[in-house]
Amino acid sequence: MPVKVSVIVPVYNPGPYIEDCVASLLRQSLPPDEYEVIFVDDGSTDTTPARLDALAAEDPRVRVIHQENSGWSGKPRNVGIDAARGEYLMFVDNDDHLGDEALERMYAYGVAHGADVVVGKMVGRGRGVPVELFRVNRPKANVENAPLIDSLTPHKMVRRAFLERTGLRFPEGRRRLEDHVFVTEAYLRADNVSVLSDYVCYYHVRRDDDANAGFQRFDPVGYFKNLREALDVVERYTEPGPLRDRLFRRWLRVEMVERLRGGRFLKLPEDYRRELFDEIHAVVVERFGPGVAAPLQPTQRVVAALVADGRYDDVVAFAEWEAGVALTVDPEDVRWQGGVLRIAFAAELTHDGGPMTFPAAGGSPQWPPADVGEAVRWLGEDTVGRFGKAKPDLLLRDRASAAQYFHPVEVVRETVPAGDGSRVRLVLRGTATVDPADRAVLPADGLWDAYVRVGLGGWTKELRLGPAPRHDRPAPPAGVVAGRVVLPYWTDRHAGLALDVGRAGKRLGLGRLTAEDVRVAGERIGVDLPLHVPARTGALLRLTGTGSHDVPAVLASGGRLEAVLPVADLAGRTWRTALCLTPGVEGARFHPLPVALRVGPDGVRAVPAPRPGGVRRAARRVRRALHRLLGRATARRR
Repeated sequence: MPVKVSVIVPVYNPGPYIEDCVASLLRQSLPPDEYEVIFVDDGSTDTTPARLDALAAEDPRVRVIHQENSGWSGKPRNVGIDAARGEYLMFVDNDDHLGDEALERMYAYGVAHGADVVVGKMVGRGRGVPVELFRVNRPKANVENAPLIDSLTPHKMVRRAFLERTGLRFPEGRRRLEDHVFVTEAYLRADNVSVLSDYVCYYHVRRDDDANAGFQRFDPVGYFKNLREALDVVERYTEPGPLRDRLFRRWLRVEMVERLRGGRFLKLPEDYRRELFDEIHAVVVERFGPGVAAPLQPTQRVVAALVADGRYDDVVAFAEWEAGVALTVDPEDVRWQGGVLRIAFAAELTHDGGPMTFPAAGGSPQWPPADVGEAVRWLGEDTVGRFGKAKPDLLLRDRASAAQYFHPVEVVRETVPAGDGSRVRLVLRGTATVDPADRAVLPADGLWDAYVRVGLGGWTKELRLGPAPRHDRPAPPAGVVAGRVVLPYWTDRHAGLALDVGRAGKRLGLGRLTAEDVRVAGERIGVDLPLHVPARTGALLRLTGTGSHDVPAVLASGGRLEAVLPVADLAGRTWRTALCLTPGVEGARFHPLPVALRVGPDGVRAVPAPRPGGVRRAARRVRRALHRLLGRATARRR
């Protein structure tokens, strides 16, 4: 079979952090004879070379190339490109890993849309990744119609014929931002770029020892020298004008302005802060016209203006003021409405622990600002002017994988008078809709934490949705919707909202049932369960005694369980009960009920379930203790 994908992994002293990468590559859903993995060992001095050689000897998919240390990742990737046989090449770092279906999905998506570059949805574990780019699938993307420029890491799938036609390669040697140079040119020269956003393809991981190359403090002179090379690529393939300015804005925003803001900037040593500022000032004056900074978000525009004027002390003072800005989120209501979960909340910015206020009346503050006080006044008025377009987002984030998905939000914007009326608070009230039937945005069973994300005034703040409502309103019951059990609950540790999808046991509340809750009429039984069931759906009642019987049941709208018992088969016995809420679903679980059914000459009676014997109780305690110990050990390893 022809090789569809070659995975290229530059390797340098990853130690045990390479194991997750290796495991994810070997369990890809793409057939084994349709992809290869090329590890390029860049002079590692740990045990990794022997580990990879042993792997290659066992697995025909794996090849290992050893070379002297080159100082950075560019040369190993280029060596991998030259050795690759695949139709597409996928670049992976040795401390990251892939989703199990990443290669298969990205390859199929690229072929279907004739893409030279395929960008798969990324998730950051302890590090930032683009968010806006992955809101939706983008089969036909380019730098003009999509925020591609937000994603400049090399973790893409690229057509090999495209690289051969263009001669595109990574810059080599001990340097920074080689991926910016490569990816920017790829975007600008590709006939098509496809963005796959409905499956997490790439997990970008921050190591526990913080030894990822991107987290090491850099030399500002060398860093911004390398950054200029990425700007050179933009100039080479674009004309002066709005598009070039928009692309340049990415580096001004991310690599310059954001490094000079708030606590991030203030934590740096004074001499390093000054050197960083001087290098950024030089690039801004040398390369960026007024069209680059003007459309920035308000706070970013303030910092950019101070940088362009060389006002270091004002940048520090503004960072000190901005460090007090935070977000507060108040959950107001969580309820089922038909087959969807409606989550209402209020969100607003705070400053130094209290609600942030803004000018109630317009004015004409000076631009560019003469001092930091003038900058804060201008910022307040500009934020009020933009408030009509502000909208919060609700994200659900999978606790195990960190994958996150947006859910629709209806918004009401409130301007609330503050103090003597000359100032106002800006409050966003959102109602989000979570549809368990939509597996594009709630794809997997597991624990999902709710976050609110707000962009306002140039700040983008994100916070868990919690703590639990001040009015002590409980979370709604579990819902049985579209073959899924979804339980909203407030977490014990943070009192934040979470959804338990397909896993809940005791929290479902079924353990609180009593024999008096069961109604028996001949062979028919009925019980009102603490569940939200929007439409009549099937269930399965398991009776266990001498043997077992699975009895078809129905969950009526409202949560009433109804079943007809095979009384002739059950006579003379007492039967423990367990309930499956999603029969026919792979991996569906049975929930034990604290009620037993006694079938005698006088008919069926519901009685309390017998307690397990002493030996069985002791065994359960041991199992629970072992689970807790294993859980703690796993948490320490993470």
